[in-house]
Amino acid sequence: MYATFWSLVPPLVAILLALLTKEVYSSLFVGIVTAALFYTQFHVVNAYTVMFEDGFISSLSDSSHVGILIFLVVLGTIVVLMNKAGGSAAYGKWAEERVKTRRGTMFATFALGVLIFVDDYFNCLTVGSIMRPVTDKHKVSRAKLAYLIDATAAPVCMIAPISSWAAAVAGVVEGQDGLDLFIRAIPYNLYSLLTIAMIIVITAMDLDFGPMRKHENNAKKGDLFTCGERVGDNDAMKPVSDRGRVVDLTVPVIVLIVCCVTGMIYTGGFFSGVSFVDAFAGCDASLSLSMGSSAALLFTIVFYVVRRTLSFKDCMEAFPEGFKAMISPILILTFAWTLSSLTGLLGAPEYVSGIFEGSAGHMLGMLPAIVFLVAIFLAFSTGTSWGTFGILLPIVAGIDLPESLLVITVSACLAGAVCGDHCSPISDTTIMSSAGAQCDHINHVSTQLPYAILVAAVSFVGYCIAGTLRNPWIVLAVSFLILLGALLLIRTVTARMGRSDKQTVR
Repeated sequence: MYATFWSLVPPLVAILLALLTKEVYSSLFVGIVTAALFYTQFHVVNAYTVMFEDGFISSLSDSSHVGILIFLVVLGTIVVLMNKAGGSAAYGKWAEERVKTRRGTMFATFALGVLIFVDDYFNCLTVGSIMRPVTDKHKVSRAKLAYLIDATAAPVCMIAPISSWAAAVAGVVEGQDGLDLFIRAIPYNLYSLLTIAMIIVITAMDLDFGPMRKHENNAKKGDLFTCGERVGDNDAMKPVSDRGRVVDLTVPVIVLIVCCVTGMIYTGGFFSGVSFVDAFAGCDASLSLSMGSSAALLFTIVFYVVRRTLSFKDCMEAFPEGFKAMISPILILTFAWTLSSLTGLLGAPEYVSGIFEGSAGHMLGMLPAIVFLVAIFLAFSTGTSWGTFGILLPIVAGIDLPESLLVITVSACLAGAVCGDHCSPISDTTIMSSAGAQCDHINHVSTQLPYAILVAAVSFVGYCIAGTLRNPWIVLAVSFLILLGALLLIRTVTARMGRSDKQTVR
């Protein structure tokens, strides 16, 4: 079964079960068991051993994974502290005085997501904790909040030269200046750019379609969740201080950004003489985020105690509460990493890469579109965009292509990786977006999927055009007009459906 279609069956089983049963833990576990049985040729005892030794234990002993888990727990603790101190509530009151409409609330959420571009994990949890009280006040569904968070996490990081994603991409491209290639590929990153454009358009038009339309209609009537339980709401997140001010939210967030960026350039060797750009490109993102968030946590505790916003005891009680708030995403991430690890042992990356290399020599003009589809499929099946471009980028960079076509193809690979990651229910950023919005995970996946598929379809057409024209501005303009036309058509159809529904009720 090694490096055959069977290597993709376990993640596909997990994804299908998750969508059918709406229960992610058991679905991922069944996928893990399937992968272990395939790998050991259905030898039950060996499969049981592999599942733990090469699966769970191997995944949890990976230093980058441990760093991410530390970052999540620390960030969860900071979020609890900000809520206990009343910072989030104060920001909510401040925003309520200035943001008067649902549309304004969604634009504010989008703007905050764009501003926090350093890392997608950081973006997901921070934007969610800050904007959740405001979106709840204006009756924006948790599913819509999760979409806004997810759509401004990885897509924004993928077009931000100063981000952990840029550093990761630069690190896997050999033989070239990876960061320079990343920057030149930004105008061709159609999925990321069109996702941002789509948020602006649908928010301005007050347009929703697919399952999201039901969630938003229910939210306007007071039901923010539609189906699925409230996720993560507990007394620990309520303020214990009446001294909270907006500064109790903004200062810790700013310090967190500064500390994380400082951690990145530190691990990249900036303070040892390496240039800023090279330090950022060569940083250890996982270690940087762990160190930066821990420093920000220490500052936050001192800041609140000195200002007498919280007592030292209140701050210490936030640690277990922060850990408990992250239990669900930590569990899902552990299962997802284990499934990805076992899928790798089955040779899924080699199988997909083999298919790609076999078709790469034909129709060079269609190469960006082909790479885009392959990257989507691989990222969707494995739930990891970093793993996807880590596999495909060296292959793409190794093909003898004209410089302009190489840039487009690299961008198509990055865009496809983000798109597949965006759609996959076992993706870490999708999981983090659900956690940040405190939204049922399957609700988030099912409501986001039609939006992501629409942008992916337009992006595919754009890459077909780009392979021939090789002019980013023309390609972007044409792609945007196609997207706008599709959204206008959807608005017309949904308006007719709405009128039909009202007539039926009468």
